Amino acid sequence: MILKKMLPVQRHEFILKHLEREGSVRVADLSALLGVTDKTIREDLEKLEEKGLLKRIHGGAILNCEEDTFFPVKVPNTKYLSEKVEIAKRAINYIEEGDVIALDGGSTTLEIARLLPNRPLTVVTNDIFIIGELARKEQVRLVVPGGYREKNLLTGRHSAEFIRKCNIHKSFLSATGIHPEFGLTIFTGILLDMKRAFIESSKMRICVADHSKFGKSAIFTFADLQEIEAVITDCGITPEVAESYLAKGIRLDYGGRSQ
Repeated sequence: MILKKMLPVQRHEFILKHLEREGSVRVADLSALLGVTDKTIREDLEKLEEKGLLKRIHGGAILNCEEDTFFPVKVPNTKYLSEKVEIAKRAINYIEEGDVIALDGGSTTLEIARLLPNRPLTVVTNDIFIIGELARKEQVRLVVPGGYREKNLLTGRHSAEFIRKCNIHKSFLSATGIHPEFGLTIFTGILLDMKRAFIESSKMRICVADHSKFGKSAIFTFADLQEIEAVITDCGITPEVAESYLAKGIRLDYGGRSQ
């Protein structure tokens, strides 16, 4: 069955979803499925490889196993776990009793939820792992916007509309990549509206991301760097990389330093 004609960005999303599911893709198969030429598919794979999303091989491509997955996950991602715990400990210092905070879906925000003390606090989240973690803390008021399940996340138009009605003091956002030109990026377009809702309803927006995310970009940008008050990362970020972002006026909190 040939799928209806797609825009390049839609083809890229289809290719990566197929790759995540199967582990490898063939140019000939994708060409037949998408109704485009082999040349078009090869160009698509080349662009995706440039972004670090896959590794091209003869006749197709395979997952780039050196990178984190670019999809919401069915189980928490434990890669760079110690760095994520380090970031979470630093993020806790931003949270005060009585705050209304948003925890975006992700493995780093899950570590924040695990470290949150059981005290009066309101948490808005659409991550089912975070929901399970916070449900055991009776003093934490848990607000779940609902929606339909996309792996570990709840999403949907009505969910985003609900979030936009909330008065959130601080939102902690996850990202696939943090790029000086493309900003905060993700792979899955269906999550764009939810992330924008968190940003638009928050007084303070904080990105939490380990050092491996810097300099990388996925397909969709959900925020410019200038929209974010701070980026919390770990001490694994190199001085050169840190300086390149500081030079653009981005506040970084890392390795015990906040600049």
